[in-house]
Amino acid sequence: ADPGLCTLALLSATSSDPAGADGSEDSGEQRPRLLPDEAAVRAATGRGTVVLEQVSYAGPPLASGRGAGVVSSLNSLFSRRLRWSLAGLVGCVFALAVALWVVTGVRPLGALYLTLLDLFAIDDPALGESLGRQILQLLSGLVGLLLLPVLLAAVLEALGTFRSASALRRPPRGLGGHVVLLGLGKIGTRVLTRLRELGIPVVCVESGPEARGLATARRLRVPVVLGDVTQEGVLEAAKIHRADALLAVTSSDTTNLEAVLYARSVRPDLRVVLRLYDDDFATAVYRTLRAAHPRALTRSRSVSHLAAPAFAGAMFGRQILGAIPVERRVLLFASVEVEGHPQLEGRTVAEAFRAGYWRVLA
Repeated sequence: ADPGLCTLALLSATSSDPAGADGSEDSGEQRPRLLPDEAAVRAATGRGTVVLEQVSYAGPPLASGRGAGVVSSLNSLFSRRLRWSLAGLVGCVFALAVALWVVTGVRPLGALYLTLLDLFAIDDPALGESLGRQILQLLSGLVGLLLLPVLLAAVLEALGTFRSASALRRPPRGLGGHVVLLGLGKIGTRVLTRLRELGIPVVCVESGPEARGLATARRLRVPVVLGDVTQEGVLEAAKIHRADALLAVTSSDTTNLEAVLYARSVRPDLRVVLRLYDDDFATAVYRTLRAAHPRALTRSRSVSHLAAPAFAGAMFGRQILGAIPVERRVLLFASVEVEGHPQLEGRTVAEAFRAGYWRVLA
């Protein structure tokens, strides 16, 4: 095992057994070990670890993102078909200007100016000019006729985009590699916000139009599918067959389990995270899904079970800084006043460490 700066946890040793009891309290020495001592770390060969490490970014400098923001705004304002139409018209204008330059010998800027005059039907007939000039004037007028409907379509599409800014977006065609998030309640909303902060594409599924997280999804411009996830066609509308993962975090255990089972029938290798209330039930579901789909990544967790240590620590007046789930257990990070605690007061960091119970980090 790689200790890093210090090892916070050793993962389960039964991860190769699909039906194993990894993560549960009755798995003996095979269960995950929290805050192990150095002897346990040295003896843990082949186990995954959760370590505290100091890392730094060694890649190329990150781009400022200003140009990308402009491109993203244009992409959201105009559809791809309209952008290609505009690009084609611009190409036609330059082609006509080049042709006029070659035929008449006019300077390039002058040729472009005359082409624009013809394009906008400004009354300047090419009487007495060469045949090539007259043909180009007719072609420019034709392109001008084509320009009018394209400009009208651009205005209407932009207006429709602004009007629909307050409406829910639909999953775009060709979407893939995204995360399907079921439920936009309190937990689902926080998960959605965090996923978007990480830049992960998300499609949300919510049964009711009054969910508290719909406003967040609308603000983040995240596609949302409204409908009962247990009904046929709802997960298909969220492009589940091209998704990377499914997060079922509704408040109903039955809904979450039905959605995961159906998604696995569509995509047996789909990665799923399942929220369940009862921890024993979550353990049983985890083992069953692992046994049925040994090659797929499955996680089922009881939110109340994972949150209980944080609530207990807060009740004792400790400032909770964070928590890291380790399989079916949790590591709690808290700020504690040393004064009044004989296990900590007057001791060094190494002396204050008690394997399996606490470790002083800073």
